Amino acid sequence: MARVETAALPAGTETRPPIAQVLTIAGSDSGGGAGIQADIKAIQANGAFALSVLTSITAQNTKTVVTAFDLPLRVIEAQLRAVFDDFTISAVKTGMLSAKGIVKRVSQLLKELAVENLVVDPVMVSKSGYPLLKPEAIAMMKSELFPLAALITPNIHEAELLTGMKIRTLAEAEEAARKIHPLGGRAVLVKGGHLLEERGCDLLFDGGEITLFRSDFIDSPNTHGTGCTYSAAIAAQLAGGKSLKEAVQQAKAYVTEAIRHGLSIGGGHGPTDHFYFLPSRNR
Repeated sequence: MARVETAALPAGTETRPPIAQVLTIAGSDSGGGAGIQADIKAIQANGAFALSVLTSITAQNTKTVVTAFDLPLRVIEAQLRAVFDDFTISAVKTGMLSAKGIVKRVSQLLKELAVENLVVDPVMVSKSGYPLLKPEAIAMMKSELFPLAALITPNIHEAELLTGMKIRTLAEAEEAARKIHPLGGRAVLVKGGHLLEERGCDLLFDGGEITLFRSDFIDSPNTHGTGCTYSAAIAAQLAGGKSLKEAVQQAKAYVTEAIRHGLSIGGGHGPTDHFYFLPSRNR
């Protein structure tokens, strides 16, 4: 009988199933709490492997955004093509796209590459009030990017800018979701952290059904990057095979605990703790 020998694995290694790969297309936060840094941490914490395409560089900390610099379109495109040429990408999340030209080119490329699980976080203003999306880019985002999305995740302020209405109540959040949905996304998640009532309640509208996701509202100053974290976690959950509702539910539970364990660092709004569950955090 023929004998087949296989090479021994190096000590300390083992075969593992493939890991889902998720791409974030966003801006850099030098303070590490939001932007592409938050996305990468949230994606990894939710069981996927994070890939990244950088669109802009911001100089910021927990207190303010000092300035921002947009990368040339050719550099953004080169990054995007490089990752798609080599990786099997199961989900994509977009964050800060800042300018009309960036929104247009990224939208064209994502359409060309036939991305399926696209989560669009329409980042418009930083927590400190710095504009991260030029006004003329909003219309481009609505017409070119939203139609490609599996999910659009505006917070209350972003939903107000997208609809032109004031949102204070859950009923108004539902009205806003119904106005945003026809712009093209398969579903809209209006995040309710800034509602005057039902704070902490998020509203998902898929064109037919409204689903509410409730959790404890945690009154914490350490909430820098929560929107980025939430949308990135949803993308990771979708990449792992969860349905949209399951992905939102899992991501909301994750971001709620990340806020609960927020980090009191810096002199402004500290970041959430993306790895609150690690044993080293309990030392």
